Parts: sequence; structure tokens; C-alpha cells
Amino acid sequence: MTSKQALIVRGGWDGHQPVEATDLFIPFLEKNGYSVRIEDSPRIYADASVMGGVDLVVQCFSMGSIEPDALSGLRSAVEAGTGFAGWHGGITDAFRDNPDYLQLVGGQFACHPGKPEAERTGEQSDNYVPHRVNILPAAADHPITRGIEDFDLVTEQYWVLADGYCDVLATTTQAVRDSDPWHRPVTSPAVWTRSWGAGKVFVCTPGHRVEVLEDPNVRTIVERGLLWAGR
Repeated sequence: MTSKQALIVRGGWDGHQPVEATDLFIPFLEKNGYSVRIEDSPRIYADASVMGGVDLVVQCFSMGSIEPDALSGLRSAVEAGTGFAGWHGGITDAFRDNPDYLQLVGGQFACHPGKPEAERTGEQSDNYVPHRVNILPAAADHPITRGIEDFDLVTEQYWVLADGYCDVLATTTQAVRDSDPWHRPVTSPAVWTRSWGAGKVFVCTPGHRVEVLEDPNVRTIVERGLLWAGR
């Protein structure tokens, strides 16, 4: 039996542990019938002979840039049925200057308000805050979030700019503190899906580092999301 084909594209900013984070899910994909190919550049998206046989793209490539032919190849593959999935900055903070990429994903990282200035030490943990991920009632029976209740994390809380075409499964709400310039709580999508042509897009904003992805709720959501998005 021919296995399904998963393409992992990983790289960009090392702070998101693109190698370690994607390695976490390779055994899961293989257990579920995927043959996995790994690339360290989005250039592979421009190769139509490769992309035509890919059932799922898992992208963990933070920041960086993408060439027009690579983006065109990615969008064409998704429109034809290839799934596109990722977490945190590897998908929502990639290729910031490309509106066509942002349209495909449906949401863009804006910021992650962290600790008050007086509590900062210069470490990544300056951006870690306790927050809750709220599963929407309408998502209670969705295959990605079924059986998962609201849960708490201490990590980066993404403030995301998103559009109304996202099918939001979970949200998170930024609090208002005395030092913040905003004046009321701000709710952002934390988990969403998106139909694009014949393909499906899955995004989970928690996942800053491996220890966040190993949280049982986050890991379950990501694993289910990968399978859901695959062709």
C-alpha cells in the first residue's frame, strides 16, 4: 500500500526549536501512515513534481522570506488538496511581508505582551505569562478539539490579527494591566481551521518551544490537527 506523503519544512528563527519541535511529531505521522520528507527551506514549494504528491505540509519556519514561485507552488498545492498545518510562529509569524501568504493562513502574529518591564530579566521567559485557552462551545464536537476542556498555559500568549474566514475552535484573551496601552481585554483565535480550494489549513498558536508542545492538551490538538488537515 502506498503511504501518504508528509513534507516538513522547518527553519527560520532557532528560538522556536524548529528541528526539535517537528521531530516530536514525526513518529506520530509515521505511525499514521505517512512517509515524511524534511526540507530546511520553503524553496521546495516551487517544485511542482514534489508538491503534486504531498498530502500534508507541516511548516515550522519562523520569520524569513519566501520567493514568489515558492509561494505560488504552496498555494497551488493547497488549492489542489494538500493540507497545510503548523503551530505558533512557524506558521503565523512566517513570511511577514507577503500578503498572499497571510491570506492563505488567515491570521498573523502581532505581538506577545509579556511581563511588566520591572520584572524582565532579558530571557525568553520575559514573554511568558499565565493564560487560558478557551475551547469554543461550537467546537465541542470538532474532531480536533472533541473532549478537550479549557486549559491553562504559562508561555507566550499570541495576540493575532485574523479574518472572518477562519473557523475558530479556541481563543485566548489578553488581560488589561495598569501598564498596558489597550483599555479592554482582547480576544484572539488560538486554534483555527480554514478551507482553501480542495485543501485544509490548521493553525495552533501555542507551541513556542518543545515543552509547550508536550503539554497534553496542546499535543493532542496538534496531532489531531495534522491528521485533520491531511489530504
